[in-house]
Amino acid sequence: MTQITLVVDEELEGLRLDQYLAESVENQSRSYMQKLIRDSQVTLNGKSCKSRQLVKMGDVINVILPEPRLLAAKAEAIRLSIVYEDEDLLVINKPQNMVVHPAAGNESGTLVNALMYHCKGQLSTINGVIRPGIVHRIDKDTSGLLVVAKNDAAHRGLATQLAAHTMVRRYEAVAVGVIQEERITIDLPIGRHPHQRLKMAVLDEGRPAVTHVAVKERFRDYTYLSAQLETGRTHQIRVHLAYLNHPLLGDERYGSAQKKFNLNGQVLHARSLGFKHPISGQELLFEADLPDSFQKVLLTLRSLAMSQ
Repeated sequence: MTQITLVVDEELEGLRLDQYLAESVENQSRSYMQKLIRDSQVTLNGKSCKSRQLVKMGDVINVILPEPRLLAAKAEAIRLSIVYEDEDLLVINKPQNMVVHPAAGNESGTLVNALMYHCKGQLSTINGVIRPGIVHRIDKDTSGLLVVAKNDAAHRGLATQLAAHTMVRRYEAVAVGVIQEERITIDLPIGRHPHQRLKMAVLDEGRPAVTHVAVKERFRDYTYLSAQLETGRTHQIRVHLAYLNHPLLGDERYGSAQKKFNLNGQVLHARSLGFKHPISGQELLFEADLPDSFQKVLLTLRSLAMSQ
């Protein structure tokens, strides 16, 4: 058992208690923090509390963390959208709201749980028992393509292409505001936010990050765009566009929820994925249609544009 004491600073004042704890306690999810609050393992200024309470600067929060359990991915019969499969790898079209691999607070229902069932455990071991087969990730609220390795040789070959920036990863998104330039290359380093552990930020001491943006369609207050990754930092597209004051539509972490569109996350889709097959050497390129929720946003924006 570990006890943590936190004092709320000005930057995080006004957050819900569960959100504040998820931002402030290392390697813990918001849902897990909610469970600890329900189990009376959290006090606010020495008193019992509820997840929905808003924290104020100077509040003292005590958290009791139970001893961690060793996580293990378990096979679950969850439907997968498989774009391509052979004896070495799969290409998956991941839906929005699916977590890629298990973690505290998200131990089931993940892509890895589904892969364990579908592949009967035949997945690469390089990333350990919690992330078997996972070569690269996309966020829970991002839909689209990612490649999964069935064996270590395939994994190493794919990881080499990622490191060399030769894998094609092209996304489509809707950003808030009108981007005037037709094309932008955003070359800004990204690192962990100094105060909010769940966020990344543009930082001088961050790792190199390059995103190539091309405008596809402009609306009155929004821009439909494509973004090609040269590097693959956590939340790269979201951070880069937010830094330019064009956060992605629906991105609560780096912008705002934009409730009028009834979204469940940012409008971001991994549309294209290309690489050289790590075993055969064949050049492969895959495309995934925009999900219905993304298409509905575009239809709404086009309808609004026609009525103005």
